Amino acid sequence: MAPMTTPFEPLTHPEPDTGLGTLVEDRPDTQFSDGDHERFAHYVKKDKIVESAVTGTPVIALCGKTWIPGRDPNKFPVCPDCKRILDEVFPSKDDKDGS
Repeated sequence: MAPMTTPFEPLTHPEPDTGLGTLVEDRPDTQFSDGDHERFAHYVKKDKIVESAVTGTPVIALCGKTWIPGRDPNKFPVCPDCKRILDEVFPSKDDKDGS
């Protein structure tokens, strides 16, 4: 067993490889959104959902989220931004009565 080092001793670095290949850093895929959007079900045109299921192409929700659907939307609350946009485009009957 090797002796433990104190926090004040510098760490040793391995010797770099010479000419054996190219180092490629893993970068997150920034094409698709993540974060809070992942906690919601989003509104997308039905034909786009079917197309995505067949081809695997991403869809774009009303709120702008881009992703490839693959989970049950009934298990999540509706995205508040998608709902607000849909309500602006298709107001409910209660809104038409002037209330």
